[in-house]
Amino acid sequence: MAKPEAVDRSCVMRMRAGYYTTSRLSTFVAQKANIMTADHTQDKSVRRQVLGVIVLFGIISMLGDIVHESARSVNGQYLSLLGVSAAQVGLVFGLGEFIGYALRLISGVILDKSGKYWLFLFLGYGVHFVIPLMGCTTSWGVLIVLILTERIGKAFRSPAKDTLLSGISERQVGLGFAFGLQEALDQLGAFLGPLIFTAVFYYAGQSGVEEFQLGYKLLAIPFVVLMLFLVYVWRRVSRLEREHGAVAPTNKPGKLSRMFWIYSAFTFFTAFGLLNFGIIGYHLKVRSVMSDTMITMLYAGAMGVDALVALLIGRTYDRLKERTGSRTGGILILLIVPLLTLLLPVLTLSTSVPVVISGMVILGVILGAHETVMRSAIADLTPYKKRGLGFGLFNTFYGLALLAGSALSGLLYDRGLTMVIIILTAVSEGIALVFYGVMYRKVRATAQ
Repeated sequence: MAKPEAVDRSCVMRMRAGYYTTSRLSTFVAQKANIMTADHTQDKSVRRQVLGVIVLFGIISMLGDIVHESARSVNGQYLSLLGVSAAQVGLVFGLGEFIGYALRLISGVILDKSGKYWLFLFLGYGVHFVIPLMGCTTSWGVLIVLILTERIGKAFRSPAKDTLLSGISERQVGLGFAFGLQEALDQLGAFLGPLIFTAVFYYAGQSGVEEFQLGYKLLAIPFVVLMLFLVYVWRRVSRLEREHGAVAPTNKPGKLSRMFWIYSAFTFFTAFGLLNFGIIGYHLKVRSVMSDTMITMLYAGAMGVDALVALLIGRTYDRLKERTGSRTGGILILLIVPLLTLLLPVLTLSTSVPVVISGMVILGVILGAHETVMRSAIADLTPYKKRGLGFGLFNTFYGLALLAGSALSGLLYDRGLTMVIIILTAVSEGIALVFYGVMYRKVRATAQ
């Protein structure tokens, strides 16, 4: 096949020699235009299909969140109803987060070597079946085992989904937009899910053990829908790959950069100071600040804020990359995370309903940044062939921070040391700001 410049040179020579009549020239131009139009149309078609796949992944996340976020919105209250202390609740939630994040290191390494992304997705989402089982027990020991088991499922599915999503979207729509759209749909599920329990409590007129159990059992319905839809998306993506080949990058494995480790340290300290909703929900119930119905609605509202923020912050992330001329330039938006996290315990551990509501709005903003920008940044900081490991390491640090911070916060709350929780958060986020300063200087140096 002739090179484009050779074809164009030949065209000029023929024009000079009088070869092209008006009709011949028109035909040639039309042929060239048709080729260019076909290529452009094909590119638009691929982009449109990729965007459709991203939306489908978002719907998967939405259905998954309807199941597990619905349960997470009431787990703290249900455990308190069964006689579990705040320290124990904090430990359970922290341990669950740690398991869900730390095991991603193992699953990420296996994914990099095996490429069995869909197997891990089916296993990870399949574990959701334990959530309806929570409605079949009043033993807090069994309940804790089921809560932790659900988190193991997250360790299987998340690296697979994040790696697939980053590979599909990187060259077509932008990482910030893709993860932002994903998080928006994800949090739409997190908003809708708690409303199931809200409806149960409202129509029952109370929130005793039987009402909690009914809410858990009803989650079997969205779980079945989730698994059926997952099969549909798998078939759809397989067809896309058959028609257009691999859409993910094919770069060499490479290695993790120094910036990756600095970013991981920043993430650790921002997450360590983040007050878990398990503690917040426990506080609101034992201090009788709100009813169980209001608590679940409050959680749903925070997830709604998360969804809106995800779209905005994802776009901002991509624009900062363009503006700075640096692949890591989007990280600069993360300054808001430690600054807002500083306010969280002051507001959410209050006994004033308006103050608590304002704190939950801030929590929604923080989580939107965590789930969108922090994942997008890992994709930008790691080669595609190392993203399973990159996401795994990142999530291990993240989970360890949540475990330590949540367990310590629960212990301090049991002892009435709310002010110490506030101080602990301030110290942790202060250290995070130091690491942010290091990242800021490196991004600016890269941009120059």
